Amino acid sequence: MFQIIYGVNFLKSVKKLSEKTQIKLADLLYILRDEPFDSRLHTKNLSGQLFGLLSFRITRDWRVIFQFNGVEIINLLRVAHCKDIYRK
Repeated sequence: MFQIIYGVNFLKSVKKLSEKTQIKLADLLYILRDEPFDSRLHTKNLSGQLFGLLSFRITRDWRVIFQFNGVEIINLLRVAHCKDIYRK
């Protein structure tokens, strides 16, 4: 089981999500904690300027960017719409 760290930008951006999306995110965080590459998350390694980071899908339009810090720690960095999330 992984420890999850919630970054400041992540927490700020979660507040902007609809209640329905926040509930779905909460459910997905339980999956992430147990298995970050579970197929229900659609986890992807990022490239280019975001190399070394990963993303998972909340809904068709919303994504979370995260990174591994150590062997058992996941740092959640940001939540945004898919049109904005991959811009650094």
